[in-house]
Amino acid sequence: MWQQARKERDVRSESETSSPEATGYEPISEAERQQFAKEGWLLIRNALSEDMRRRVELAVDRVYEEEARANRLRPDKSIHVMGFMDRDPVFPELLDYPTTFPYIWGLLGWNIYTHHNHIDVNPPISDPGKPFWNWHQDGYRQNSDIDMTPRPMLMVKICYVLSDLSETGRGSTKIIPGSHLNNTLEGRPEHPDDPIIEPPGAIEIQANPGDAFIFDRRMWHSRSVNLSNITRKMVFIGYTYRWIRPLDETTYNPQEEWFQRLSPVRQQLLGAGPDNANFWGVRQDGWIDQEIPLRAALASRGLLNPKIPYLR
Repeated sequence: MWQQARKERDVRSESETSSPEATGYEPISEAERQQFAKEGWLLIRNALSEDMRRRVELAVDRVYEEEARANRLRPDKSIHVMGFMDRDPVFPELLDYPTTFPYIWGLLGWNIYTHHNHIDVNPPISDPGKPFWNWHQDGYRQNSDIDMTPRPMLMVKICYVLSDLSETGRGSTKIIPGSHLNNTLEGRPEHPDDPIIEPPGAIEIQANPGDAFIFDRRMWHSRSVNLSNITRKMVFIGYTYRWIRPLDETTYNPQEEWFQRLSPVRQQLLGAGPDNANFWGVRQDGWIDQEIPLRAALASRGLLNPKIPYLR
């Protein structure tokens, strides 16, 4: 199976993120780890090279055209396409992209995969319609079935920004930094005619093409309305533990040629595994499976850390 409001944190400088020497296995700093724990998100400037950003945008445009031809556009001409990794060869390259992958394994560990990902394209609209309340935490029943405060993170999601969202009003994601530690959010209207009031501390993430941001799935967030003349294009990839079921309907066949050509780590990140025990990080005899690709990759680089439970 293993064949192969502008409150921001510029996590890495332009020279660092564009470095050709980045491998995806550079450990994040303790300051970054603490910042994420405190605020629940990090902004990664210049995460994608311009060439990579252009390749991803062209692939997203092709997906949009395919959805349009299949009459699957929403009434506002937008798309929200889940489980897209097999729709263009460039998409799996994002799974362990060198400038962003350190934040994934650095915050979640090695027993992970992507269970939920989506492409969002939102053309401009002229009439925003009636104001709406869309503040939420990701995870659905994870926010009901687990009774503790705060609930566990369980997932981080990274968003690659493909269009210019450097100004507000272009449909970017709104967040409330630090809200990932709160199980509830005050302000939801009780009746349809109640006024919509923006929660205290809410900001709209302002990002340039090629930037990325990563956030804790517990972060209270909302989409905003695109009233500009720019089409909002974003790619979201959610990572979780391999013992959590997939959210997307799409499953990837490990026997298909495109899947076989992927590296072992990318195969793991798309859900491959030889048996049920392997998804729990162990062999059939119960001992840690040292051959799980991401664990093996981290171990070979001396990046396992006994002081961090998920990196042991």
